[in-house]
Amino acid sequence: MTQSDTRADDIQGRNDSVNENPSRSNSRSQVEFKEGGYGWAVIFGVFLLNAHTWGLNSSYAVFLAYYLRTGTFGTSQIGFAFVGGLSISIALLVSPLATTLVGWKRYGTRLTIFTGVVFETIGFIGSSFATKLWHLLLSQGVSFGLGMGLCFVASASVPPQWFVKRRSFANAIAASGSGFGGLCYSLATNAMITNIGLPWAFRILAIVCFVVNTVASYLIRDRNEAVGAIHVAFNWKLFKRPAFLLFEAWMAISLIAYIILVFSIVDYCQSVGLSASQASLVGAMFNLAQGLGRPVIGLSSDSVGRLNIANLCTLFCGLLCFFFWTFGATSLAACIVFALLSGSVAGVMWATVAPICAEVVGIALIPSALSMTWLVLVLPATFAEVIAVSLRHPGPGGYLHVQLFTASLYVGAFIFGWVLRAWKVWELDQLRLDKEQRELAIRDDGVLSSALDHQPQTSYPLPSTKRRLSFLRGLWVIERV
Repeated sequence: MTQSDTRADDIQGRNDSVNENPSRSNSRSQVEFKEGGYGWAVIFGVFLLNAHTWGLNSSYAVFLAYYLRTGTFGTSQIGFAFVGGLSISIALLVSPLATTLVGWKRYGTRLTIFTGVVFETIGFIGSSFATKLWHLLLSQGVSFGLGMGLCFVASASVPPQWFVKRRSFANAIAASGSGFGGLCYSLATNAMITNIGLPWAFRILAIVCFVVNTVASYLIRDRNEAVGAIHVAFNWKLFKRPAFLLFEAWMAISLIAYIILVFSIVDYCQSVGLSASQASLVGAMFNLAQGLGRPVIGLSSDSVGRLNIANLCTLFCGLLCFFFWTFGATSLAACIVFALLSGSVAGVMWATVAPICAEVVGIALIPSALSMTWLVLVLPATFAEVIAVSLRHPGPGGYLHVQLFTASLYVGAFIFGWVLRAWKVWELDQLRLDKEQRELAIRDDGVLSSALDHQPQTSYPLPSTKRRLSFLRGLWVIERV
């Protein structure tokens, strides 16, 4: 057995021992830590960071529409799509490095975030001097993506460490920063390009993101030692858990659909006859809906159930794309209504990824699990918008295949997510918890998987017909999970 395997086994054992007695562990943590307090300052810091990373990245829809319409850097539509895809895929690909840096005592969370801020700023400055497409690929794609990834991965696991009862709500508030940032910068980017030109638009964005993200990095404080966070970049043993595989499938398929929708909506509006300013307004409304919708998703997740809300929102967005986007969004008013409705639920995975991940693998393994998740999402993120541009064709109805493809992806993601929900219901049934223990298990940290690991049977099989029926029951039962 290799040293890395031994380390992974030790980590898994420590995590299981922490979660072996959920009631005792939770009562001890309640004495040592009361949620809220400085945690809200952390949430504000992560909110700002998301606004000036993912929010700025959302404004690429405006840049993309500008590139496609003007041919500033050539006429390669696939190349322009790769710029947006690279910024996200590089952000996800850098997750093992970011996870390792956060776990390194000499570096830590704050310095990792600040390093990301520097790369993000360099990306914008470099883009302002770009004259060819490959310049954009390196600056707006690779450098900006590297900075965004270091900021995002280092901060994503911090909000859940400060909250228990309001974990989903707090995480959703932090995630909503990307929506409000996208709202501001969708409008501001279009205005700056129109009035002061593309190069200076990039330079102003560089200055703003450096100043704000530097402040945000100093506000964010982790509790890695207090919660026993485990920062192992490659914990392959997680892929032996069926629930984790279902979680990865839900995330990957949702991400492809989300990227297509957020990057294509501005160009789609121009394709149906709206002006550039009207199209950027629709993009801004989409991001506004994200900013308003994610806290609502988080608040309802804590009361109705995280998996319930995540899956219903995914299905709702798929139905909106199937019917509203495909057949109804042809005027300014209709496009704004579609943007407000779909924007509120399109990015549901970002609002719920950390809380759902906590239920699947446990709070201590969130950094490792998210690191693996971001790696899985690299290829989907790279090629999502490339696929959309390939499906798009000029003329009336040019986005029909894109619309149907996006809708099908959301429905497919819902199917995987609903099976994951059924698995959670099955776990609860297998442990035969009383009402108080059941509420604790639903709310806090994926203790069910660890408890099942300690049962005398093998990890997760369903050996009997009765157990299979118990699993299938989760597909239709009405229950808070």
